[in-house]
Amino acid sequence: MIRLCLDTSAYSRLMRGQPKLQQRLEAADQILLPVTVLGEVYTGFQGGNRLEENLSLLAAFRSQPGVVIVDTTDNVAQRYAAIVTMLKQQGTPIPTNDIWIAATALENGGRLVAYDSHFAAVPGLLVEAP
Repeated sequence: MIRLCLDTSAYSRLMRGQPKLQQRLEAADQILLPVTVLGEVYTGFQGGNRLEENLSLLAAFRSQPGVVIVDTTDNVAQRYAAIVTMLKQQGTPIPTNDIWIAATALENGGRLVAYDSHFAAVPGLLVEAP
């Protein structure tokens, strides 16, 4: 089973129509969308001038078969704490929301689709950028 977890950078590129990313997501059995990504996406919508259009596109994306909204659970929070500790020890901090996204991907067995190189600092996280 192919489980891909989307970062905000991947969702944004998907909405701009990046063909390789679209093909990769079409091959997945499940597309995990962390609530942290939803928060970042909604924030971007609020700051833009196409709120209704973006909300409509998001609703259409979320309604596709295999797209799963992933909540932050106690297990995700424990992974978050472990990642924060490891990153501090390594001296390689990354943005807080991205730690939550990485923890969600790790906890749910999804390969993270992202275009931010700092995710490479998270031990054990599989990342791809099609």
